[in-house]
Amino acid sequence: MGQIEKTVFLSYRRRPNAPWALAISQNLTSHGFDVFFDFTGIKSGDFESVILANIEARAHFVVLLTPSALKRCGEPGDWLRREIETALDLRRNIVPLMLEGFSFKTRSIARQLSGKLSLLQRYNALTVPVEYFDEAMKRLRDDRLNIALDAVLHPPHEAAMEATRAEQAAAAGAPLVTKEALTAQEWFEKGVNATNLDEQLRLYGRAIQLEPDFAEALNNRGAVRAGKGDLAGALEDLNEAIRLLPDDATAFSNRGNVRKKMGDLKPAIGDYNKAIRIDPGYAIAFSNRGNARHLSGDLKGAIRDYTRASRLDPAYAEAFYNRGVVRYYADDHEGAIRDYSEALRLDPKYAKAWYNRARVWEDKGELAAAIADFRKYLEIGGGERNGDTEEVEGIIRELSRRL
Repeated sequence: MGQIEKTVFLSYRRRPNAPWALAISQNLTSHGFDVFFDFTGIKSGDFESVILANIEARAHFVVLLTPSALKRCGEPGDWLRREIETALDLRRNIVPLMLEGFSFKTRSIARQLSGKLSLLQRYNALTVPVEYFDEAMKRLRDDRLNIALDAVLHPPHEAAMEATRAEQAAAAGAPLVTKEALTAQEWFEKGVNATNLDEQLRLYGRAIQLEPDFAEALNNRGAVRAGKGDLAGALEDLNEAIRLLPDDATAFSNRGNVRKKMGDLKPAIGDYNKAIRIDPGYAIAFSNRGNARHLSGDLKGAIRDYTRASRLDPAYAEAFYNRGVVRYYADDHEGAIRDYSEALRLDPKYAKAWYNRARVWEDKGELAAAIADFRKYLEIGGGERNGDTEEVEGIIRELSRRL
């Protein structure tokens, strides 16, 4: 016969969802629950043993779901994914908490819920809005966690217990999370969900107004400003984000992108180097550094970076495309064809890859293959998006005449 357990493992993406995790932990703890979550950032050497031991030792697994939380779940070794998969394997009482803007039906979110993670959709999720936070927590305590369980719990080893006590003591000493902080989180997630750059700027700006030290919002607004061509504003935001979070690989990579656009290639490469030192598995940073090395004339270094990025993330179509570009410039036409072909296998609507592969076929004298690729480029709307439909149609006519 099962029994009521009050032990909870709280799983979340530390950046940017720490205020949510702390607020939920504070609420549950105040009602007698024994909660563990990685509050201060457990040092890497102990992280795996402490995290896995605490999932095994606790009956309930509460996972915080936001649009930004799942963005890196497709990366090899992502810890949020590993935590969820471990809880699924151990048959813990899994309670997904859906925060601002999260829906299992959103296409971008559905893509992240691959493999075992797709099972999350079968669980009875609970929506937690800021304005009804206390009511949602009551439902969590009374309905989702107040059930008899037959879970087999395994007491953590002493080292894990010591780390657990330290994390719980740090969380207990933290100030209560304010409504303003959680509201800032909501504006941030709305920004993550938005597709229009001006709307993203507005939403991230609202988050920063409420929480001026919201490093993740500053980072994202900096990336948006860069996308709109406001490089000075982007650099200002990213410098502040890095000051607040000097170990944030994403902010360094984004600042590198801005410096690259400014033509400051050496400082850009320096930023990518820092991002990679912080996170050696950060495929995007390797690809970005490859772009800067390509621009600086270091073709061999660029190819090494793109190769590393593609090995870290074999589904990273852009890394294969970029390597194809560099191989073409290095007169390795066969290698360029292989890379463009792999990029197209991964993303059949990759317009630039269809266009570039067509150009390589043309250079090789394979005119029929070139015509087929140019036609595919037009078929998927590449010409319409890039404003070169008439030009490409002219190329196709000329190649057909020569065929």
